[in-house]
Amino acid sequence: MRKHKGMRPQDVVILLKIVAQDTQVWNYLTLSYGLSISQSEVSESLHRSAFAGLIDNEKKSVYKKALLDFLIYGIKYVFPVKPGAIVRGMPTAHSARPLSEIITSSEIYVWPDEEGIARGQSIEPLYSSVPKAIKGDVRLYELLALVDAIRVGKARERNIAVEELTKRMTYS
Repeated sequence: MRKHKGMRPQDVVILLKIVAQDTQVWNYLTLSYGLSISQSEVSESLHRSAFAGLIDNEKKSVYKKALLDFLIYGIKYVFPVKPGAIVRGMPTAHSARPLSEIITSSEIYVWPDEEGIARGQSIEPLYSSVPKAIKGDVRLYELLALVDAIRVGKARERNIAVEELTKRMTYS
């Protein structure tokens, strides 16, 4: 048995991609391609997630309640982030949908991306390929933006993000 060395940020991205897939059939290759993560890293990630109790032992069904609990109560402590320099990028946290439709703020947070549509304070994504992975995957984009709102947001933003994330994780 391989030794478990703790969760990594890409584990969250991979689990959220599976959740975003909903009923679509997926395999390691489609996850690898869709997230620009190697197949071996996808395999290792799913092993860590199974050990942590976030996906079943067959690595096919995400335990959404357990993942949601981790995201609500642990993500900001395990993978903290602080806003950085002003850069061009893809909006995230409260600057992206669905929170941008609920919260008005002069602060704009973005994942750095040369092809980005906004300028704002940089937020390091959970994994470097996130800005590429969310293009064309609206569900994944919303889930990751909500997770960033929990990681970086103030109390009100976090509470609204938790509510929106719970809706998406419970009813998907």
